[in-house]
Amino acid sequence: MSGTTGLALATRGLRKNYGPRRALDGLDLSVPEGVVYGFLGPNGAGKTTTMRVLTGLIHADGGKVELLGKPFKRGDRRRLFEVGALVESPTFYPYLSARANLRELAASGAPVPSKRIEELLDLVGLCDRSNDKVQGFSMGMKQRLGIAGALLSDPKLLLLDEPANGLDPAGIVAMRDTLKALASQGKTVFVSSHLLAEIQVMADVVGIIAAGKLVREGPLKELLSMQGVVKARVRPNLVDAAIETLVPLAPTERLTETDRDEGWLAVHIAADRAEDVSQKLAGAGIYVSGLESGNDLEMLFLELTGGQTIDGEGTFIGLGGPGNGNVTSGKDTAA
Repeated sequence: MSGTTGLALATRGLRKNYGPRRALDGLDLSVPEGVVYGFLGPNGAGKTTTMRVLTGLIHADGGKVELLGKPFKRGDRRRLFEVGALVESPTFYPYLSARANLRELAASGAPVPSKRIEELLDLVGLCDRSNDKVQGFSMGMKQRLGIAGALLSDPKLLLLDEPANGLDPAGIVAMRDTLKALASQGKTVFVSSHLLAEIQVMADVVGIIAAGKLVREGPLKELLSMQGVVKARVRPNLVDAAIETLVPLAPTERLTETDRDEGWLAVHIAADRAEDVSQKLAGAGIYVSGLESGNDLEMLFLELTGGQTIDGEGTFIGLGGPGNGNVTSGKDTAA
C-alpha cells in the first residue's frame, strides 16, 4: 500500500460480502496520526463491519488494511497488542471486581505494569467502585471499564464503536475530554458514533460512509466550511411562499422532523449571509421570527447519505476478553 506515510490507519479497496449483500464496497480510509477521527454512516452503511475487519474478528474479501504503518493480514493477531479496541457491549466476568477484570485482561495481552491499572481506573472515574463486582455496574460504568481495558497496553491507536453508549450527559463530556486528551498526547482515536453533535465538537477529522463506500473525508473544519446553512423561521402558513422566494438565492428546504421545526427553513448558503436571507424574505412581505446560522455536521451528513438515519445501535469488541484470547465479540450482525 502506497501513500500512507503519516497515517495511523489506512484501508484501500476494502470489500466484504454477506451472501449476496455487499457490506463494504471498495472502502478507502486515511486516518492521520494524533487525531480524533469521527467515523459516521447511516444504519447498514458498513461501520461495524469495518471495525470488525480492523480488529481481525472477520476477514475482508478483498482490499488492504494498514495499522500503524504496517500491513495487517490474516493471522496477524499479535499486531493487535498495539491497538486498543471497544466495539459492541463490553463483556466482563460478572463476579469479579472492576480491578480484577482489568488484571485478567492484562494477563491475556502484552505485559502491563500494575500501576497502569490504577491509573486507568482513575482515568475513567471508577476508583471508588474498583472493588465492586461488575455484575452490579450500570451500562455506562461497564462502558467506561471497557475503555479502560482498551487502554491497558497504552496503544497508539484506539478503535471505539459508540463509546458513549449508556453514559449520562456528564459522562459524555468526560469521555470527550478524555479522548481529546489522548489525541493531544499523540495517540490516534478512531470513533464510530451516532452522536453527530458530539462528533462535531470532538473530532479533528471525519469520514462519512454510505453503502460501504467513503463519500466524504477530511478535516472537520474544512468540511463544515463548505456546508454553510442559515435557518429561518416564518409563520407556518408562509413556509411554501418563503421557499419559493428563497430558492433563487440558494437551495432551500423545510425542516419538519419534529414539532419544534414547524415553520423553520434551512437555506444552504454561507453562514455569514443570514442578513441576505432576512432581506430577501422581507422584500416579499415575509418576516422572520427566528434566524440562526452556522456550519452543521448533521446537514452535511444528511446531504451526503441521501437523508438516511444514522445507526444508533452500537456493537462491541474488547481486547483480551474472557475465554477468547485477545479479542472478544458479541452478536454477529452485518452492519
